[in-house]
Amino acid sequence: MASADVWLPIPPAEMDGLPESFRYVHWDGEEEFPADPADCVFYAVPYLKGPAVAVRPLAHMPNVRVVQTLTAGIDHVESAVPQLPRGTLLCNARGVHDASTAELALALALASLRGIPSFVRAQDAGRWRQAFRPSLADRTALIVGYGSIGAAVEDRLVPFEPEAVHRVARTARTAPRGPVHTLADLPRLLPGADVVFLTTPLTDATRRLVDADFLSRMKDGALLVNVARGAVVDTGALLAELESGRLRAALDVTDPEPLPGDHPLWKAPGTLITPHVGGPTSAFMPRAKRLLRAQLRRFAAGEEPENVVAAAG
Repeated sequence: MASADVWLPIPPAEMDGLPESFRYVHWDGEEEFPADPADCVFYAVPYLKGPAVAVRPLAHMPNVRVVQTLTAGIDHVESAVPQLPRGTLLCNARGVHDASTAELALALALASLRGIPSFVRAQDAGRWRQAFRPSLADRTALIVGYGSIGAAVEDRLVPFEPEAVHRVARTARTAPRGPVHTLADLPRLLPGADVVFLTTPLTDATRRLVDADFLSRMKDGALLVNVARGAVVDTGALLAELESGRLRAALDVTDPEPLPGDHPLWKAPGTLITPHVGGPTSAFMPRAKRLLRAQLRRFAAGEEPENVVAAAG
């Protein structure tokens, strides 16, 4: 190997404090590779460029030791893990998107509950149209996927004075704000929830977790807020509930994604859709740079990086 290269989707000149023991290469998904991928030991995946771009160089990186995503989810690169060199670590960006995604989750919930889309349409038409709308105050919220993003949602939710907040994750535990239940407790918790926030990663256990049975257990008039991944929800089952008017939804992610212009979800009653914008905000870049600097310093010192979610081999 001629050199120990680090591939970054951010120009290295824009990042202070990088370890001097590596050669830094900028690649953000362009067709041409900027250097020989065989020399890469640390690969930071381009952000929001899709799975085809994310995994394309990996087949040519026999010496890569760390693959670092800039997303909380790793589903766009997970398929490449079995082909990575033995011992290569896959790390996610836990912590980078907590604030931005939690902000959007609350914005979606508030906008949907308080009828902001209908008021915007009335404004466009020059109409003063008052309405009585539900509030977050005195409501019960359920957070499905209580990791760092789920906890950040609760931190921002509490000042709105909900009656109760219930938490669900893969394993039961006690968090600073209270008990965390398992997925097995969902049938008991869903009927009492006015707002259900989805913040879970996409895994085999959570793919289409929100199916017809899950949705049928939600109370009439409840709101589903999805800032996780589109495939966590069975779109057909959700459409049936929305078109009946029984449930409402506020979705930053959909399945399929991007959502085709003629898809019925766009016009489903009680539905608010944003185009997967939970992460890309002004908060992203400084936090992404801090993560990459910290990970590279640990790597240069011979320490295991943080946020390891998988290891090849």
